[in-house]
Amino acid sequence: MEHPEGVHQRQAGDSGGWGWVGGQAAEVRSGFPTDFKGPGRTSPSLLLSRVSSTKLKTHSPLPPLTLSLRGAALLLVLREERPCRTLPNCPERYWGRLLHKLEHEVFDAGEMFGIMQVEEAEEEESEDEAAQEARKKPNPGGELCYKVIVTNENGLQAADPNSIFLIDHAWTCRVTHARQQLQQVPGLLHRMANLMGVEFHGELPSAEAVDLVLEEMWKFNQTYQLAHGTAEEKVPVWYIMDEFGSRIQHADVPSFATAPFFYMPQQVAYTLLWPLRDLDTGEEVTRDFAYGEADPLIRRCVLLPWAPTNLLDLSSSTPEPPAEHYQAILEENKEKLPLAISPAGYPCDHVFKVYTDIQQVLSHLTHPRFTFTQSEADADVLYNFSHFKDYRRLSQERPNVLLNQFPCENLLTVKDCLASIARRAGGPEGPAWLPRTFNLRTELPQFISYFQQRERRGEDNHWICKPWNLARSLDTHITKNLHSIVRHRESSPKVVSKYIESPVLFLREDVGRVKFDIRYILLLRSVKPLRLFVYDVFWLRFSNRPFALNDLDDYEKHFTVMNYDPEAVLKQVHYNEFIPEFEKQYPEFPWKSVQAEIFQAFKELFQVACARPPPLGLCDYPSSRAVYAVDLMLKWDSRPDGKRAMQPQILEVNFNPDCERACRELPCPVRS
Repeated sequence: MEHPEGVHQRQAGDSGGWGWVGGQAAEVRSGFPTDFKGPGRTSPSLLLSRVSSTKLKTHSPLPPLTLSLRGAALLLVLREERPCRTLPNCPERYWGRLLHKLEHEVFDAGEMFGIMQVEEAEEEESEDEAAQEARKKPNPGGELCYKVIVTNENGLQAADPNSIFLIDHAWTCRVTHARQQLQQVPGLLHRMANLMGVEFHGELPSAEAVDLVLEEMWKFNQTYQLAHGTAEEKVPVWYIMDEFGSRIQHADVPSFATAPFFYMPQQVAYTLLWPLRDLDTGEEVTRDFAYGEADPLIRRCVLLPWAPTNLLDLSSSTPEPPAEHYQAILEENKEKLPLAISPAGYPCDHVFKVYTDIQQVLSHLTHPRFTFTQSEADADVLYNFSHFKDYRRLSQERPNVLLNQFPCENLLTVKDCLASIARRAGGPEGPAWLPRTFNLRTELPQFISYFQQRERRGEDNHWICKPWNLARSLDTHITKNLHSIVRHRESSPKVVSKYIESPVLFLREDVGRVKFDIRYILLLRSVKPLRLFVYDVFWLRFSNRPFALNDLDDYEKHFTVMNYDPEAVLKQVHYNEFIPEFEKQYPEFPWKSVQAEIFQAFKELFQVACARPPPLGLCDYPSSRAVYAVDLMLKWDSRPDGKRAMQPQILEVNFNPDCERACRELPCPVRS
């Protein structure tokens, strides 16, 4: 079951209750005022209202789940059939009181803390630039500066077992649903606008206010994702803490730690807050927004949404990583390289026994020279759905067994590796057939520099964030918001690629000019020598709405994968119908010439992928064969002579591709 997305509204006078919008749960909670006003120009003033300690109702219908969390992650099961698990980084002295507060819904932060509003005095003219910069602190909310301080007259002691507090989550969603919820959930836009310092007028949600909240939310968002479940269920969830939690400011040396936390008995997510030292009355509650990052440059980058930083002088060049990078990937994947073997030899009339767990192979492999076996030990061919790891053992014990994978093929099929090896063909900028791509884990400063350079030159700055190793456009986001891209680094590992702002479009009579992508099926027969075959039938996918560089969260305008959504229209055009229609729309570009450019890109990609020994390249294993699907688009480019050209853009290479349409519609190569 997918993690529901709760919109938790706590406003004075409201009563608890549930509404449903677009299949996502929306809860209204009562008790917390959202308008804070206080005087003070040169000194802070304490707000009249402290944090509410009203008990909160919990109605979230979540199934039992375990979360995989960033930073000071906590995994906890309380009062279940088995003993309590550990709480990493959270001192054990708090566990007992934490359990009590969870069981009895004790929200007692208001007894210890208050929120104050600060309007800092104008800087003195004599104050030098460095001093002015030192006075600045990252501050979510823009013009208004809120802080949380200790208000208890006795201060707060870190050794006190009661010094752990629950922070409620005001809004939880997946990015793809954020706009819809702001537009449709009563009161949500108004509350988020107040929390973020966005001006809001009138009762009905305005498009301008929605856009501003969607832009500012990246200063407030936190994230977690499920550790188990389907690929869809593991798409990261983003949440915004309530007014109390969202007012806690950053400090490089924080006074408190926070961590997202899932309480399984009630199926509710909170954030835990506990002190790292004793605090006196009036001291500020702070946390580290860049928790876990030690490198000063990376910390500057991670803190960019709250503390603007200029990286224009930093080189944006991204040369290929060193050999140690690929060795680390090999070890992380626990892949064992094979020993050298001789090519397998079989009689011409040999009937191959195939062991497979892929239904498409079982259903469509009908050639008389193949038969199926239920015993992996008896098989001549292993056609596995999941990645094979122990090539060494296979090469030692059964070197003649054929396998549908190559060692180190993740260099092609994982997006960050694909971008790295492609630089062998195009240098640090990458080849013309791959969009400019950065690894957000290892190349964040270079990306920010490149983004800011393009911004200064007035160039298009639309980008697409993609997980390293997911398909079907899952957890993929198009944006021109630098803060959003930087924050996406905190969820699943991602690359960010230049979004194709000038794609070649296809005129659909029923819709207009839409984006489309093309899928080719490739067979890699061997690495040394390189023997690569392309199936001369290709498949097409189309967007359902006319393309424009707006409405970036409109899936049916910007994406083409429609066959996994039962409610989406799936436009199908066969390749033999597409070619004459394409040439009719673009008579100066014969498909034969366009396809030659595509095949040249495939050739260059596999040449660089196979040019170096493993783990820097694909391993030459004579018993390996592999089928890949390469997805690509065409974009408008210009030749040196000024004439416009169609440039292939490889989007991704897929391992074990879904060939259902191929098997259903054509004499699929699986059969023959």
